[in-house]
Amino acid sequence: MESSRGLTPSLARIFEGSSRRRGRLWILMMRSMSSGPRRCCCAEGPMRIGDTEIGPGHRAYVIAEIGVNHDGDVKQALALTDAAAEAGADAIKLQLFETDRLLSKAAKLAAYQKDAGETDPIEMLRRLELSIEDMAEVVNRAHKRGIHAIVTVFSVELVETADRLPWDAYKSASPDIINHPLLEAMAATGKSMIVSTGASELHEVLRAARWLGGIRDRLALLQCVSSYPAPEPAFDGIAAIAHATGLPVGYSDHTREIETGAQAVNAGACVLERHITHDTTAKGPDHAASLEPDDMSRYVAAAKEHPCRTPGGDGTKAVLDCERDVRRVSRQSLVASQPIPAGTEITRSMLTIKRPGTGLAPFALDTVVGRKAARAISADVPLVDGDLA
Repeated sequence: MESSRGLTPSLARIFEGSSRRRGRLWILMMRSMSSGPRRCCCAEGPMRIGDTEIGPGHRAYVIAEIGVNHDGDVKQALALTDAAAEAGADAIKLQLFETDRLLSKAAKLAAYQKDAGETDPIEMLRRLELSIEDMAEVVNRAHKRGIHAIVTVFSVELVETADRLPWDAYKSASPDIINHPLLEAMAATGKSMIVSTGASELHEVLRAARWLGGIRDRLALLQCVSSYPAPEPAFDGIAAIAHATGLPVGYSDHTREIETGAQAVNAGACVLERHITHDTTAKGPDHAASLEPDDMSRYVAAAKEHPCRTPGGDGTKAVLDCERDVRRVSRQSLVASQPIPAGTEITRSMLTIKRPGTGLAPFALDTVVGRKAARAISADVPLVDGDLA
């Protein structure tokens, strides 16, 4: 159902707030809506990021994921951008988050983060934040080096902040495949969009594709194993997603190997994402599942040796046992932004969306607003069914 503004209720409620925010987000939404109604993806021609066409018959589009491997240091982010360009990558990618917006007091570390020596999720993410001002330097460096800059945004409130910079595309992290408000807000920027699908079932992928049906001409999905490092590649998910959605499909690679990029292309991937680092032994959650610059060069060269192909076979897409921890810890839930007394009617201003994924899913936002609290609800904890009358 759409509101009187033509927006779904979840995005319409984002407009509640300052007039400046309402005006900015309205411009973004109008830009998105100008692309017209949903049409068959085949009729749209190939997806593009900038002027680069993506799909079968073209060389793989390779994203060097800097992620948090800059360790909170913009100089390191710039050096990794240079390394990605020299390795032949088509783009670098950063992650925009604010720790206090992303983590509730119920947040926990994933097992792989503990294995990397982390002891506190809040301290870890605060150490790894990069400001939007620092990101502006990285975007500028990427463009000067002739490659694209892509960003993953983790909170719906930060989409407006991100859109101040000339990103070439937006990407959602695998845990946010259930975060309808965030996906919708990124789609509203009018930029090309990539959605990762790690730790998800095929029906969840299909649901997200339906939510984003109006931007099929600028949308791609990535098969992914949300485990760091991934113990198996699960390439057959590429065909499963492609045949189920009719969209371009790529592969977010968390393996340790160099040849997996070329193998994913052979399985039908047209976009590859791989973490780049200065040192795989460095302290931090993602360094061990990354490639150093020389290996990234070999990875890119092998992946681009042959044109991408249409996925063959049917394939399967399902949550692997190794992904269940990340699915629980890194997905987000509806969270009370303030104490809510028993019997109170819940309004949008009383809710936010944060990790972990142990509460009501973000896509339930519209069904929760207007309900009454069955009991007193503490601030900064995920809502569960028992909280609602």
